[in-house]
Amino acid sequence: MKLRYLTLPVLLLVLSQVANALAQEDPLPSWNDGKTKQSIISFVERVTNENSEDYVQPADRIATFDNDGTLWSEQPFYFQLAFALDRVKAMAPQHPEWKDKQPFKGVLDGDLKAVMAGGKKSLVEIIATTHAGMTTDEFEEIVTQWIATAKHPTTGRLYKEMVFQPMLELLAYLRANDFKTFIVSGGGIEFMRPWTEATYGIPPEQVVGSSIKTQYELRDGKPVIVRLPEVDFIDDKEGKPVGILSHIGRHPIFAAGNSDGDWQMLQYTTIGHKPSFGLIVHHTDAEREWSYDRDSHIGQLDKALDDAPRRGWTVVDMKQDWKRIYPN
Repeated sequence: MKLRYLTLPVLLLVLSQVANALAQEDPLPSWNDGKTKQSIISFVERVTNENSEDYVQPADRIATFDNDGTLWSEQPFYFQLAFALDRVKAMAPQHPEWKDKQPFKGVLDGDLKAVMAGGKKSLVEIIATTHAGMTTDEFEEIVTQWIATAKHPTTGRLYKEMVFQPMLELLAYLRANDFKTFIVSGGGIEFMRPWTEATYGIPPEQVVGSSIKTQYELRDGKPVIVRLPEVDFIDDKEGKPVGILSHIGRHPIFAAGNSDGDWQMLQYTTIGHKPSFGLIVHHTDAEREWSYDRDSHIGQLDKALDDAPRRGWTVVDMKQDWKRIYPN
């Protein structure tokens, strides 16, 4: 049948089928053809082919992904820190003493250098103050409102729009092949859970992250979980394998990260376990995103980058391997 004789509905159906066929032919359309893309596809094909010696049962197809710098951007500072700084400003009217007290004074004055001068202690104090003293439901509502409206100071995009399109495709590709995808991040678990399902297709029960202590209370006869100003677990570096074991209970066969904070997760996934796949997102695109690695104070990639060739991990060159960075 010639196209000129097709009615509009039929023509649209044909075009839709063609588009679907093309999508099936290329599960990672935002990835440039080459060794990196092919290594991913080859691994997935091997572990899903029942006739392959590398075949893995669907129940054991576990894939873990870091969040900051792996699934979305992380410069010039972690986005959860941006949330915490905004919370300081929102809470300032109830805390007039902050005008003369660091690190809160630095936040209110817009002096991030003064904030960072206090090091980890200052950051922990900011997080503890702005993330605690409320119920988990109240905190979820605050995060939900922030992620829906907050914009990045450099790009002007909503933070939730600064997710990596190629990684969204990778998540979808893995799930289409019966992988179960998890986030394993140093970020706060209750900061991520309100929005990861809508953004990544990863439900809250498949998010592993750092946490503060909580306790059960009855408030006005209503059961609530209250957030306390005390760190409970840091899901970073050596903590990531521990978090995987305690939250997931199955050994991953696929792990993706972008920094030395993910080094131990990559080791845990791949060393002594075959088949397995380690992937590192290397930020090499200063024009479309940022370029940084060994000397960066955010997302430092040094030891894991050196270890990659020896371990057989695939390193994504963002500038060379990705056709685009963010969704249109």
